[in-house]
Amino acid sequence: MPKMKGPILSDIAKRASVSSATVDRVINRRPGVRELTAKRVLQAAADLGYVPQTDIVNALRPRPMRLVFLLPAGTNSYLKLLGETVKRFAAGPADANATIRCFFIDSFDPKILAEALRRYGDKIDGVAFMAIDHPLVREAVTNLRAKGKHVITLISDVSNSGRSAYVGLDNRAVGRTAAYVLGRLSKIECGKVALIAATRTYRAHEEREMGFLGLMEQSYPQLTVIGLREGHDDRSENYRLTLKLLDEYPDLVGIYNVGGSSDGIARALRERGRERSTLFIGHGLTSDTRGYLLEDVMDVVITQSPDAILRNAMQIFINLHFNPGNRTIAPRLPMEVIFKENLP
Repeated sequence: MPKMKGPILSDIAKRASVSSATVDRVINRRPGVRELTAKRVLQAAADLGYVPQTDIVNALRPRPMRLVFLLPAGTNSYLKLLGETVKRFAAGPADANATIRCFFIDSFDPKILAEALRRYGDKIDGVAFMAIDHPLVREAVTNLRAKGKHVITLISDVSNSGRSAYVGLDNRAVGRTAAYVLGRLSKIECGKVALIAATRTYRAHEEREMGFLGLMEQSYPQLTVIGLREGHDDRSENYRLTLKLLDEYPDLVGIYNVGGSSDGIARALRERGRERSTLFIGHGLTSDTRGYLLEDVMDVVITQSPDAILRNAMQIFINLHFNPGNRTIAPRLPMEVIFKENLP
């Protein structure tokens, strides 16, 4: 838009029946002017010949949202797949009127995650991230919301933070589903079951554990659950943990991987020759977990579509940013329980 001042502002203000200050705000695209008033000012400027009609169209077009997705760095192939999905969408046509960036960070460290939220917070309109439930993270989210930023948690939520929305599964139901499948598939009178998670600071993993333990105790008392091990979604740690479990508990009949990086667990099962005798349930349908299902190393994969996660998050961002009065809720994510015989 051309620079305007003095008599020009006065002329436009008179024709639009507004103040010169209002004209100045509209012309320089500063906030605080209602959309209908802004349209009237721009139309007056065009009628007087001060701006071409094309400038009106450009000026009234909403500024693209600036969005950031923050995902955990590491060897979790499902989270890498989610990141690739975000980047592919960001590189496509700008149908959502948004500029999107995706970063992988060490989100197991609450200080690093909170700092990343603060660092990007001043530069963006919205952030979507996989949360850990920690006071530093809650405080960072609360501060972003106080600044008017949109905050969406993905896969794992954070409590008492005022975040804008959560996109993910009901993780207690996820854990109960895993327990139900494992209990039904197990045909022995007694035995032990192990849980491996990334970290309990992921609320999703804590809730899956709680759901799993609750149903196991209620419905399958013949199976003893060994205390949860934390592998930090790292294939090497999961590999070492699984080897130790298999050596320490010869009567281990099942493993539920609450988090990701199932390849480390699969490797250990193969090395000990236990891939056919130990039930293995994990998360995240990727190229490697597909292979483990086909090879009968894994029995079940519980997953949520990365495309559905992204679609829901983007719909929420659009509603929050461009239609704040629209309280339309994005469709609930379906839990997919994948066996070898129903691989999509």
